[in-house]
Amino acid sequence: MDLFDKCDTDGGYFGIFRAQDDFFFSRPILDPIPGTRTIFNGNKCIQWSINNYLGLAENKEIKAYSEKIVKKYPLSAPMGSRMMTGNTKFHKELEEQLADFTEKESAILFNYGYLGVLGTISSLVGRKDTIVIDKLSHASMLDATFLSPGQFRAYKHNDMNSLESHLKRINKDRKGGVLIVTEGVFGMRGDLADLPNICQLKEKYDARLFIDDAHGFGVMNETGQGTASYFGLQDKIDIYFGTFAKAFAAIGGVSAAPKKVVDWIRYNARTQVFAKSLPMIYVEVLKKILDIVKNGASLRKKMFENAEKLKSGLENLGYNVGKGRSPITAVYVPAGDMKVGMQIIMKLRELGIFITGVMYPVVPKGIIMFRLIPTASHTDKEINETIKAFATVRDNLNLNLDSIKEAAL
Repeated sequence: MDLFDKCDTDGGYFGIFRAQDDFFFSRPILDPIPGTRTIFNGNKCIQWSINNYLGLAENKEIKAYSEKIVKKYPLSAPMGSRMMTGNTKFHKELEEQLADFTEKESAILFNYGYLGVLGTISSLVGRKDTIVIDKLSHASMLDATFLSPGQFRAYKHNDMNSLESHLKRINKDRKGGVLIVTEGVFGMRGDLADLPNICQLKEKYDARLFIDDAHGFGVMNETGQGTASYFGLQDKIDIYFGTFAKAFAAIGGVSAAPKKVVDWIRYNARTQVFAKSLPMIYVEVLKKILDIVKNGASLRKKMFENAEKLKSGLENLGYNVGKGRSPITAVYVPAGDMKVGMQIIMKLRELGIFITGVMYPVVPKGIIMFRLIPTASHTDKEINETIKAFATVRDNLNLNLDSIKEAAL
């Protein structure tokens, strides 16, 4: 058998779409400028699938400042990795500002959120250590777990009995450290990690806690400091991770922790040690963005108001909407097979509503979930048009919205 034989099949991730050279359900070609509107297949659509929570992608102040910085630095600046020739006082200053914002002793920048998660977890977990991870954690966290040389266990999503059961078994014959790994806001469903109880179990079983708060960083709590801050538990989080690709509308990521931990990551995270430094263009603009996020209480208020309007409007139509406390709006629709979900997506896009959907194993079998991201920039008109489109789809496709039991979600 040849190594490339599999490439002629419809196997692998999204294999059916790959075999069809699809550009509709996977790899849709969109307008590159993010915002509440996009162009898809030549049609104007309301965009609900990007994580531009605070609307900073359209922020004129950030755009003007970015243009100023682009004139100051070439794309190559700085050249090399932070360990060799790519370290600057500006990187250090941004890390200090982020450490202060996250209420941690120290912080380290990464080029991408994905690489930050991989580098942070894999640098800390040794052969004798064990990771205990929420089964619905993001792919970056799962990959970091698989990349680490230690053991791992997956607990049922947000199930504290399951988590404690694993911690008990580990402690019976424990030879190393234990790291609990979870998202802060779960990016697909929009629900929050049960951090109050996770923190209690962490202390009870002498474990450490890493949270990837990609969808909470800049979003949750009035201060935007994230999900742990929302619960008043920032001091209980051993390693806090945030990405700039969501609310900050930029590129990069940050791990914040005690200084000795950050120093270890800095010298041992392969995704950092052997990677080019975060470009100056992002470093400088992120300082401006951080200031806006810090003072963005009104933007967060507007974002949550928009989320509530969207959620209540869809619920009034009979749709089952997730009860998560984040702005993420998860809409669950009964779908016996993928074809139904594809029909819904096609119809909504025809009506000028751009959304994406997910199926099992993210949600139970027989259900498709559509994830909508309300932002501070969405208007009442756009929200109302979207609700009207969902009503049309419900009626045209004769969706039986009563067949979903909330307990199954």
